[in-house]
Amino acid sequence: MWFWLALGSAVFAALTSILAKIGIENVGSNLATAIRTMVVVVLAWGMVFLTNQQGGIKDISTKSWIFLILSGLATGGSWICYYKALQIGDASKVVPIDKLSVVITLVLAFVFLHEQFTYKSVIGCILIGIGTLFMVI
Repeated sequence: MWFWLALGSAVFAALTSILAKIGIENVGSNLATAIRTMVVVVLAWGMVFLTNQQGGIKDISTKSWIFLILSGLATGGSWICYYKALQIGDASKVVPIDKLSVVITLVLAFVFLHEQFTYKSVIGCILIGIGTLFMVI
């Protein structure tokens, strides 16, 4: 099931890039990011109430609050940078560079989460890096 959800995420992320590139024309990147964020907030809270998970707020630990807030700040930073890059650059060049997050995530997971690198993940990181270079030069 996780695979299909991850694949769905990739499809929606691809649509996000194309729809954003079209929608950001003649709109400030920060305003566009704020509009997108409001839609995400409404959708996310809608899902919380639809699945009746709102009662779980009181059970969230301080550690989880801190890391969820930090994750939100990282998401905000990512979106602000992404929308500005998308506004001034070609989607076909911005998106591959943005997807270097895969490589960065693998390295950070190794360092902070002590997840193991395999020869497949190392080769994958190298290929993603080389592929990104080919796409943007």
